[in-house]
Amino acid sequence: MFSFSDKRLDKIGKKIIKGERLNAKDGLLVYNTHDLLGVGRLADYVRKKLHGNKAYYISNLHINYTNVCINRCLFCAFARDKGTQGAFTLSIEDVKKILSEYKDASINEIHIVGGLNPALGMDYYIELLETIKKIRPFAAIKAFTAVEIEFIARNSNLSMDETIEKLKKAGLSMTPGGGAEVISSRVREKLFPAKIDGKKWLDTVETLHNAGIVSNATMLYGHVETTRERVDHLITLRELQDKTGGFSAFIPLSFHPENTKLSHISPPTAIDDLKNIAAARLILDNFDHIKAYWVMIGEKLAQIALSFGADDLDGTIIEEKITHMAGAKSAKGLTQKQMRHMISSAGLIPVERDSFYMPV
Repeated sequence: MFSFSDKRLDKIGKKIIKGERLNAKDGLLVYNTHDLLGVGRLADYVRKKLHGNKAYYISNLHINYTNVCINRCLFCAFARDKGTQGAFTLSIEDVKKILSEYKDASINEIHIVGGLNPALGMDYYIELLETIKKIRPFAAIKAFTAVEIEFIARNSNLSMDETIEKLKKAGLSMTPGGGAEVISSRVREKLFPAKIDGKKWLDTVETLHNAGIVSNATMLYGHVETTRERVDHLITLRELQDKTGGFSAFIPLSFHPENTKLSHISPPTAIDDLKNIAAARLILDNFDHIKAYWVMIGEKLAQIALSFGADDLDGTIIEEKITHMAGAKSAKGLTQKQMRHMISSAGLIPVERDSFYMPV
């Protein structure tokens, strides 16, 4: 079925057709080959088997509630120390105001992430969730990475189970996938030593899944990680998915070095972006969905990614701050019409979904 300029891909092609799982050696080949179109055809084959001619998007609003953060990871342009220029923490009234500005918009998901701010106790998070749920009762609340939830528990002197129970009762529907970055002790030591390690992240996510909370998963690529560390990260996620089945989608996150302490690093190329999306689709055989996060890779490349294994463009993403503070040139939110046009002009059928991939 496939013709490759790199004949080493023949073996991987046969595995894909038979539905066999790729191993770490296969993953390394997918990343290292220069036959990008060959890898893309394989990933597109898998996408079509799973989703046919459909591609998904959601109408969502981002709320970044604070950028005060004690971790201060080197790759982050968003975080600030308390009291410094640009530092902020939204009050509940601020959140109400943001929601009121979009009261007439059709929004199915509220996406909430922020820094690790020691001044915020459990009461803040509960009121934040309850306020959003009251104003937007039919929107799913996708809030707090595993790093944030572990911090909330520790900062509130509560067990993980107690913390999740309280957040869930207040309106938490699912969690975004950030925080692990690349599961590698070497990378962690270099870039984010204050953040919880990969094992703690995995344990926290497993606890969330066991409590009935669905999660996304991510990988931040294009900084100091090796190709082998990328492959190991994907296989580690695949193993946890085998165990819990609680991951909904995987989102490769393209590193933006501008305004960070790693600004000397060249950003990932379009080849890097497409390769990571295709590799994820081929290696993560137990994940239903792979997203092309247009905020990070741009609208035009996200369209192309729909032919390289991605089946989801995420959403309208109104009010996103984290990536744009790192120099992203993408739009600060798109309309539903623009989302549908991006998908249909790529030759696919746009499907508006909710947070759990049910068509709206």
